[in-house]
Amino acid sequence: MSAPSPLAPPPGSPVPEAPSRPVPSPSGRSLRLALCLAPLLLAGCWAVADRPVLYEGARRLVAADPRWLLAGFGCTCLTWVAASCVRQGALPDRLPAGLLLASQVAAGAANHALPGGLGAHAVTVRFLRARGVPLDRATASIGLYSLVKAAAKTLVLLVLLTVSPAWRRLGGLLPDGTELVPAAAVAGGLVTGVGVLLTAVRPLRRPVTALVRTALADARVVHALPCRALALWGGAVAMPLVQAGSLGCVGAALGLELPWPEVALAFLAAGTAMGGAPVPGGIAVDAALVWTLVAFGAEPAPATATVIGYRVVTDWLPLLPGALVLSALIRAKVL
Repeated sequence: MSAPSPLAPPPGSPVPEAPSRPVPSPSGRSLRLALCLAPLLLAGCWAVADRPVLYEGARRLVAADPRWLLAGFGCTCLTWVAASCVRQGALPDRLPAGLLLASQVAAGAANHALPGGLGAHAVTVRFLRARGVPLDRATASIGLYSLVKAAAKTLVLLVLLTVSPAWRRLGGLLPDGTELVPAAAVAGGLVTGVGVLLTAVRPLRRPVTALVRTALADARVVHALPCRALALWGGAVAMPLVQAGSLGCVGAALGLELPWPEVALAFLAAGTAMGGAPVPGGIAVDAALVWTLVAFGAEPAPATATVIGYRVVTDWLPLLPGALVLSALIRAKVL
């Protein structure tokens, strides 16, 4: 008969219970539920307050020209191609084109859950890690993607401001100087706080410094390769143009009666002003876009219908195929 193990409890002693997982407090669950429902509550309040405009917009969307709506969906599909080009251009490693395009289709579905493109970035990082790209270089490519995308969007906006006379109407949409002071103070405080943290906390400074060093090294490599630089900047410039093209097609289907340059300018101006709002689904951008289209001379009903149709064509119609592609990539262990 073998001797009992010295690590075993004595015979007859109570068996210790396994540590249980901490149960979230009711207040914590309530807070998370409130944060998840806040965008829906805001959208519901807006719909209740503007019932006549919303009803007229939905009625116009049902009677819209399906050919223009199909063209708008085609522009939405082109955004996946443009995003794939920018993702490939931001990384020196060659990625499989088909799987990269599929990952961007799936990333569009993931963007419904998280604001600011975080869902798409998370899917892309998992895709790059599965392709053998180290985590620091995958994260650095996300930073380069975001930086180039913002720079290209600003460049396109400046060009449209130069060629379109409608830029004068944007002056009435800008807040007064007194309203900009608190926003500037908050932004300055955030930048100062981040700088102090990076300077004082060494365990935080080291990984951030290494990430910046990796990003700069990869940026030099991709800009030394003409094909990568063309994919990076060409895709970044094409992305806002095809997005604005989708909005213009939906507007043409609904009788918006605004020239395409003004529609594109309204789209870029609203996205630049409200794109950083931490709200999933682009609710803040949609409200700003309706406001900007009306300021450019559109009637409220067709402007609202155009924005609703744009959201249907660019978000809700691609949601089902995007979710199916995301599930297929997970089952195939591509993500």
